[in-house]
Parts: sequence; structure tokens; C-alpha cells
Amino acid sequence: QVQLVESGGGLAQAGGSLRLSCAASGSIAIVMGWYRQAPGKQREMVATINLDHITNYADSVKGRFAISRDNAKNTVDLQMNSLKPEDTAVYYCNAPTSRGVYWGRGTLVTVSS
Repeated sequence: QVQLVESGGGLAQAGGSLRLSCAASGSIAIVMGWYRQAPGKQREMVATINLDHITNYADSVKGRFAISRDNAKNTVDLQMNSLKPEDTAVYYCNAPTSRGVYWGRGTLVTVSS
């Protein structure tokens, strides 16, 4: 089992930056990621990273966001730069494992124009 706790959300102005962190306890997932869900929209993948630090990004955040992980600490971070109002959403940490897919409770990011 994996428990995920996010932190670092909040309010930012357009063009600003925020950093999200996710602390995982329990098993180490091969892939960890960040997803987001804006009001009235489906949850979507933002970025993923595997144990070898190979990353994958949604087209909408490429060049602006950077995902990283510390395997020793079992944490995954999301550095968000050049934020846009359309980045406003609840951001969720995600860890798919052979025993199931685990989610954090989410952290709200609000970007004002």
C-alpha cells in the first residue's frame, strides 16, 4: 500500500511559479506522477517520472513544468513556472502499483490573471 500526501499548492499570479511536493510512504512505485482536475473538467495527466528519472509531460505544460523525484526519500516534486490561469486546478499525486492505483487528496493551485 502507498500513502501520498501533497503540499505546496496556493495562489500565484500569471507568470509566477509554484512548487508542489508529494511524500509517499509504503511501497516505492516504479512510476509516479502528477495529475490535475479543473472545475467541470476530467482529470488529466500533467507529468510522470519513473525510477530512472525518465519523464513524460502533457503538451500543455512542456517547457514550463518540471517533475523530479528523490528515490531515497520517496518524494516527487513538480516545479511549475510561467503559470497561466488555465493551470488552475486541484493537483493530485499519483502512484500506480501492481496492487492498485493510489492517489493523494490533492492540493489546490489557483492562478490569477
